[in-house]
Amino acid sequence: MAVSCSVDKYIPEDEYMLTGSQVMCDDEEVLKTYLLGDYVVQGTNSKWFGARVPLKIYTLSGTDTTKRSCRLFRKLGEAPVLYDSVKSEKTMSDIRQVLNNAGYMKATVEQFNIEKGKKMKVLYNVHPNERYTIRHIQRIVEDKGLRHFLTVEDTVNSLLKSGRPFDVNTLNGERNRIATHLRNNGYYKFTKEDVRFSADTARNSTEVDVLVRVRLHQEDGRTEATEHKQYTIGDVNFLADIKSPTEPIDSIHYKGYNFLYQNVLHFRKRLLISHSMVRPGALFNDSYFRRTYTNYTRLSAISFSNINLAERPGTDTLDCNIIVNHAKPHSFGFDVEATNSAGDLGAALSTSYQNKNLFRGSESFLFKIRGAYEAITGLEGYEGNNYFELGAEATLGFPAFLLPYVKREWGTEHHATSEISLQYNMQDRPEFQRRVLTAAWRYKWNSKNQHIQHRFDLLEVNYVYMPWISKTFKEQYLDSLGRTNAILKYNYENLLITKLGYTYSYNSLGVREQTYGKNAYTIRFNIETSGNVLNTISSLTNGEKNDMGQYTFCNIAFAQYIRGDFDYSKSFRIDKNNSVAFHGAVGIAYPYGNSNLLPFEKRYFTGGANSMRGWSVRSLGPGAYNGKDKGINFLNQSGDIKLDLSLEYRAQLFWKFSGAAFIDGGNIWTIREYKDQPDGEFRFGKFFKQIAFSYGIGLRMDANFFIVRFDAGMKAINPAYTGRDHYPITHPNFDRDFAFHFAVGMPF
Repeated sequence: MAVSCSVDKYIPEDEYMLTGSQVMCDDEEVLKTYLLGDYVVQGTNSKWFGARVPLKIYTLSGTDTTKRSCRLFRKLGEAPVLYDSVKSEKTMSDIRQVLNNAGYMKATVEQFNIEKGKKMKVLYNVHPNERYTIRHIQRIVEDKGLRHFLTVEDTVNSLLKSGRPFDVNTLNGERNRIATHLRNNGYYKFTKEDVRFSADTARNSTEVDVLVRVRLHQEDGRTEATEHKQYTIGDVNFLADIKSPTEPIDSIHYKGYNFLYQNVLHFRKRLLISHSMVRPGALFNDSYFRRTYTNYTRLSAISFSNINLAERPGTDTLDCNIIVNHAKPHSFGFDVEATNSAGDLGAALSTSYQNKNLFRGSESFLFKIRGAYEAITGLEGYEGNNYFELGAEATLGFPAFLLPYVKREWGTEHHATSEISLQYNMQDRPEFQRRVLTAAWRYKWNSKNQHIQHRFDLLEVNYVYMPWISKTFKEQYLDSLGRTNAILKYNYENLLITKLGYTYSYNSLGVREQTYGKNAYTIRFNIETSGNVLNTISSLTNGEKNDMGQYTFCNIAFAQYIRGDFDYSKSFRIDKNNSVAFHGAVGIAYPYGNSNLLPFEKRYFTGGANSMRGWSVRSLGPGAYNGKDKGINFLNQSGDIKLDLSLEYRAQLFWKFSGAAFIDGGNIWTIREYKDQPDGEFRFGKFFKQIAFSYGIGLRMDANFFIVRFDAGMKAINPAYTGRDHYPITHPNFDRDFAFHFAVGMPF
């Protein structure tokens, strides 16, 4: 069997299979800084979690290509990668070029081939040698109008400094910096090609003299060179939905801007002005044009935008034409889904309507209705066995920061949005009827560099109303002598939650970038609180209290708590097909004042596709708690403190599929000791002994717009059990310790 699967018979005579390529360097810091390993042109056979599985599949094919099985295995597998000397030369040339550009002008690369039978491993030994540095910088500016600025005022901002390494990338950066700075100060026709560099090295020296030359403007090689002009913006014209120049065009002059349109102007004039950073009479600024274009592309009411500049002949004036076309404002959605909750079958239907330009200011209005039905089995002592749900949601979003004393331009610059939403949800079950009314007012905005995203929930009000509770449910779970469950009872009473919150998110690559498989990290911090204003008013006015000693508002007890969450994710790129990702999250919520317990919606739970994947959702914790009553365990297995830790190895497999191997650790705990959650309280002396662990593998499919994920997890350490069952990793029981998860999107 070993001989029949040998790869040697698939390697031609005088050829070698490439089993590995490694780049070594005299200076480890140089190797890491310039990622020299990424410049290896020829890769080896792909690996799945360290094993060359595709190659193994290929070796099962045999040599008779007339057989269908042979062709099938070769198509599914991967042929051995044969060593290519041309690609090795290209690798060494690219590495030398990278180091030369970084100032290592005398860098050398040696190649060593380690042969073993018909297999070969290639080693590239890099010798950077001494790095060249800048000794003296001379600036020659042919344009008199720019001479003082570039040779005196701007030198403090220059990327070129005496004594620093001579780096071609720095030279290119300086060229771009000068061109960008001048184009942002009116010099419309200045380009980076107008900046030239020359370098001079002395014999037997690693010091370099750099000459920076800024040339005069020249339209082409035949015209006379002239000084660079500083241009001013003339007319700013908005061309809205101009489809045919032969049809009549209406025009409006408003606040110094011209609006040209046909039939109907679909936008408020203020909307177009506030999202434009181009002003009549101002100096030309290239960055303002790019940011204006970005501003229009993010408006849902606009389907197309473009900006054109026209130079007035013989002048230093530029007229600006901003072209915008409106998007279809109305859209409808319709979704049908089937559900299966522990064997109970059901269906859900939802329909939605969206208007992308409600008041002609790119306001987005969404109205959604959802209905659901489920046939519930296994209930005794209840009237009926059906679950009905009906919900409605209305959301109105504005592309601006709607706050007094905040300039509209500030909101535009930071991509700010304001949102108002109203939701109503009605649930009818055999055990109870539940109504939830939610109203929210929130803001979102980004930093200028688009790495930080802020969210401020100015107010979110949740009103939970229980119009009816089954007598059987009350007797068995809520009021039964000797088994009254405080957590359960609290969450089946009328309750008012008034939330104020702030969320900070940072992405090292940018708020809209994916970090999967890259060297990147994300940070998320959230803090929210509820009930403080109402509690203060109630205390000052001697407000009414209920039988539990809680202040009420409109005869309804209100929740009071504070909750904070911190989340950190970091991914490390090994190579183009392999990466490692780490995720850590901690959260703590504390009820106080008017509350002894957290509302269920604000409590933490763990288990499921995005946390402890060895457990099903809401089936772990708190602490070492081992629930007995499975009928109400979903409430008891929640807590006030949460810890999540995950380490995941990710590997590209084939086509759109990738795999993962993971280890998860964490749990939840309660702050106080509750009799319904024994061993669930957080204690510094023993919490680390109650951290659960799981391990498993996963399969992901990238469907371009979303990722479909399958994860299979096994329990490794289960804090709910003692003795032999505490360590299921040593004696796994598939029925007891396995959990399978299907999800859309990555876990972190």
